[in-house]
Amino acid sequence: MELRPLYLPAFGAITTVVLLLLLRAGQRLLSPAHTVRSDMEEGHMAHALVQVGQVLGLFLISGSVVAGCVQGESLSHDVLWVSAYGLAALVLLEVFGHLGVRVLLRARLAAEVERGNIAAGLAAGSHYLATGILLSRSVSGTDLSTLGVVLVFVVIAQLTLHLFVMLFRTLTAYDDAEEILGENLAAALSYAGITVALSLIIGHAVEGTFEGWAASLRGYALALVFALALYPVRQLFVQTLLLGARFTLRGGRLDQGIAAERNLGMGVLEAVSYLAAAFLVTRLA
Repeated sequence: MELRPLYLPAFGAITTVVLLLLLRAGQRLLSPAHTVRSDMEEGHMAHALVQVGQVLGLFLISGSVVAGCVQGESLSHDVLWVSAYGLAALVLLEVFGHLGVRVLLRARLAAEVERGNIAAGLAAGSHYLATGILLSRSVSGTDLSTLGVVLVFVVIAQLTLHLFVMLFRTLTAYDDAEEILGENLAAALSYAGITVALSLIIGHAVEGTFEGWAASLRGYALALVFALALYPVRQLFVQTLLLGARFTLRGGRLDQGIAAERNLGMGVLEAVSYLAAAFLVTRLA
């Protein structure tokens, strides 16, 4: 059914406002000392970066839920499924964002964010954003059976993200988590770049119509091959072609610049290169 001109934008605006209010209510309940307003006004940059990741993820989810659930045939039908999928996505954003940070960056990260470690805040915020990207590519539907399929693919996508992030961390001679906990902002930029870039590629892989478990999982696995393109981005394009250093299979000049020198320029260059490569491969795939 063709939607009325303002129907979808209005639904999107209302959905976003409601989800933001729910996020704010949850923050007041679970972490009253840290809300978006208090962190911004008091200049708590580490917590503010976490909030930014959550809010960006929420906006991505909102647009995806509205686009995937609103059909325009019945207002009550649209409200029901947008509410169901939107609430589920918001809960998943907070749960998987929190668990992912603890798994990949260790339990000490929360204490470091509380202490004001900006590198820790950036890394945590990037993981919430990556979780939002994955959810935005998979959360849509108008029935309970589809919601069940969505939940399975969300879990698969999250596990895939964790696996690939851990694999790419083996390319560095330094311990990403220790560097980030040690307030190394360059290492946090590198981590944020690879995490968000991988989420873009994995999110692209999880998109599409469900055509049965075998066919869908096979297509998902084939699409993930593009994630391997991020390996030469780090070792060849950034380290060798852009920095003019000797090519190495692991470690090298880039590691020295980020871990020993804490060179922010190198961290930004690496992060942006990952993102550019992710946009390129998802565009061509």
